[in-house]
Amino acid sequence: MKLTRIAMPLIAVALMGAPVLAHAQNTVSPRQDVQDWNTPPAGTEPSQQAFRDGLEAARLDRAAKRKIDAKSSHLYVHPPVKGDARDAYRQSFEKGYEAQIKHDNSGM
Repeated sequence: MKLTRIAMPLIAVALMGAPVLAHAQNTVSPRQDVQDWNTPPAGTEPSQQAFRDGLEAARLDRAAKRKIDAKSSHLYVHPPVKGDARDAYRQSFEKGYEAQIKHDNSGM
């Protein structure tokens, strides 16, 4: 009889806690289900840095009320890389710049 008095409340608590735990395990955090708009695409570290540079350049151009054009940015005109890497840097820079402008225009 004493075992029933102890076991029944424990079973009841276990059954009430199970749906809560199951729900917590199935919940996806907002950062896992959608890739951030400002996450650089997969690639080399220099191309990812160029993307981030483009994001920052667009932010600064908008804040300073400068012309919104990636190709007029200092880092686009004078990329911090040499040789054949310049074109790849510029492409990634433009993608980052455009992503920032698109995000700003969407009102998020």
